[in-house]
Parts: sequence; C-alpha cells; structure tokens
Amino acid sequence: MEFSIQDVWSDRQQIVSVQSRRLAELLQAIIPRNRFWTTKFAKHGVDTASIKGIEDLQRLPLTVKQELVDSQTEQPPYGANLSYPSTRYRRLHQTSGTTGRPMRWMDTKESWEWFMECWRQIYLLAGLRPEDRLFFPFSFGPFIGFWAAFEGACRTDNFCIAGGGMSTGIRLQAMIENEATVVCCTPTYAMRMTEVAEEMGIDLAETSVRMLIVAGEPGGAIPATRERIEKAWEARVIDHWGMTETGSLGIESEDRPGGLYLLETECIAEILDPDSLQPVSPGETGELVITNLGRTGSPMIRYRTRDLVRASATADPTGRQLIWLDGGILGRSDDMVIVRGNNVFPSSIEAVIREIHEVAEFRVDVKTVRAMQELSVTIEPVASAADSAEDLVTRVQSLLQQRLGFSCEVHSVPPGQLPRFELKSRRLFREE
Repeated sequence: MEFSIQDVWSDRQQIVSVQSRRLAELLQAIIPRNRFWTTKFAKHGVDTASIKGIEDLQRLPLTVKQELVDSQTEQPPYGANLSYPSTRYRRLHQTSGTTGRPMRWMDTKESWEWFMECWRQIYLLAGLRPEDRLFFPFSFGPFIGFWAAFEGACRTDNFCIAGGGMSTGIRLQAMIENEATVVCCTPTYAMRMTEVAEEMGIDLAETSVRMLIVAGEPGGAIPATRERIEKAWEARVIDHWGMTETGSLGIESEDRPGGLYLLETECIAEILDPDSLQPVSPGETGELVITNLGRTGSPMIRYRTRDLVRASATADPTGRQLIWLDGGILGRSDDMVIVRGNNVFPSSIEAVIREIHEVAEFRVDVKTVRAMQELSVTIEPVASAADSAEDLVTRVQSLLQQRLGFSCEVHSVPPGQLPRFELKSRRLFREE
C-alpha cells in the first residue's frame, strides 16, 4: 500500500524510517566520490559504512560555512563538494553574499528534481490552489531563492509571472493586470511595494493578491513586520525558510500560523546548544543544524546554519508529526550584539521599530567604544511624518529603551535617503 506524503507527516515512526534509509543511501552514494566529505570523514576517523540510521548521526562531525568558503578558495571555482564530474551538473547558483563572499553552488538534474519535490511540499503546506496565479518580483539573477520557487510553481501547473528587469511601479502594474493571487518576495520588498503603491495611488487591498510567501530574512516571523504587510495588502503572509547550501526546507502552513514546519522527509534537523553542541529539549532555543537527504550532487551533512530556533513542545493541533519551529527563525547567532550585558539581535530591533508606522526604513550601526559595543539607529520617516522627525526620534528611542532595556542613539534622515532592497536587506553595519 502506498502512502501519501500527508500520511508520512502524521506518523513519526515513518518519518524516522525514511530519514534513516535516506541517510544511509546518501553516504553510500557520495563516499568516496565526493572529495570534500571523504576527506572530512577520514580526518575525523568516521567509517561511514557503520552509519545505519539517524541514531548514528552524531558520530558524524559538524560542518560550518567557513569550511565551504575555504574549499572554494582553495579549489576554485566550485570547491570539492561535488559528487560527480562537473559535466554532470546542470544548475549554478550562488549565495547573496550578505554575510561574506558569495559561494557558488551547483546541482545535477537529480538534485534539482529533489529541490522541486521540496517546493511541491512547501506549496502543499502553504495552501496553494490550482487556480492561483503567482508573481515573482525579483531580478532572476544567480541567487537561488525564488528560482526554485518559480520553477516549483511551474511544476504544479500554476500560472507564473516573472517580474525581473522591471521597476517596482511596473511590477505592480504587471501584478495587477495579470490578476496575480500569490506574490513571492522578501518581507522588505513587500513593504517597498507597499510604499511605491501608495505613491502611485494604488490600494493593494483592492488587488487579487490573497497571499504573500516571504523568505530571505526574518521579517515574516516578526509580528510587527508581518502585521504591517498583511494590513497593507489585506492578504495572508506565509513565512518560508531555506538556504542556498541546504535547499528550501521550512514553511509556515496555511492551517497553523506563527511558525515553520521542517520538511523532515527531505532533511534531518537537529537543534543544538550553540556552546555545548548538545541537543536542547523542545521549547528551548538552540541552533538549527541540517542534513539534507536528496541533494546528492552537493550535499550538506550536519551543517550549522547559525539560525536560532525553538521546536514546539506542545501537541500539534493538525496531527502532523513534523518538527514545528515556534516563531520561525528567531535570530542568527552570528548577528548577536552584546550591549551592556544584553543579547540583542537585529530582528529584536526591527520588531520594535516596525510598531511605529511613521518609520519607513532604518539602519543599525554597531561600534566598539572602550571595549564595549554601542548601537546607533538611523531612521527614515515616511513623507507625511518628515516635519515631525524630531518627535519620531524621541518615540523610537523611548520604545527601544523600554523594550530592549538600554538606551541608544537614534538619528533621522530625510525621506528617501536610506537604501531599498529587492532581495535580502542589509540594515546592520559593524564598525571594524
């Protein structure tokens, strides 16, 4: 008897069985073909033939991004994480480069098919309908993010509109004229489209858009940011998580808002204490570590994502047995700033600032003064609040102190001075 993916999702034993089988198959397929993993495992004295299932997973070493960067630097342009000759690969993408030098990533035909299966499951959980018309307002450059989403929607036989090479105004017109019902973009760009729509006299609430699938940054999981988008569009925001290195593996479901399901038939997820590297209990915050199970051409095994998450400790009301990340991605361990003993994440600052609707954009600068880190926040008011910028600065400063527990400098710039973003935003700057 064959089971649907929904049947597997509702049976924890089946999920574990699938993970164990696919992990053993992955290791058998890549060793000794893949020089990166063969060398790494030999260095740590691991006999992969003895890895029979996920109960053996912790015998494998953890992997960090710098190892991948170093591999591509030492063996340009693609590094050693290739399981096959380069002639077998069909796709090339690269990271956005927001946290350092961009990495190139290649996929074989088979690995890309796995990517498409991930998006089939993502759209299933998100509640995509056969009649939905999807609009993708991004540049269609080498960044992998919405390439996979676009082709995945084509595979579901939905109407798909590519919005590359257009200004935001023209994109809005194309979205409206083609009666798009789903928009896939970053949270920042959803707000940018809101800003331009207001300038053009367009009421987004009157459009056909019923849902926005957002990714690339934590805004979709920040209540104030999410509320601002949903109110302007009168549409549901669905948060999504993925990485160039790991693939697209997390999605908020239509029937359970406020968190992310992980596609556990396509990956093994661990949540570890960032310091001890030991598993944390459900309900505790830890770092997400991912092993993907179908990207054989360039797999990731026990990859430290640096994303901080918290697995739900309560029973799933939908009956699914997948890991559900309460609140989605809570922050990144490598983005944390310690200010007078307080651990602060950029998402915490955004959560406060987005409550004040008169702020159109902001930027955070971190500098070290007498061996201590200090924050400085620059805000840009919306045009209608430009004349009261001084009062706005005071409000932002007061709310940040109230919510975060410390004071920081807040400055304002005239409307239109801070940059806008199509893909991932960059609002945090560290003074070297």
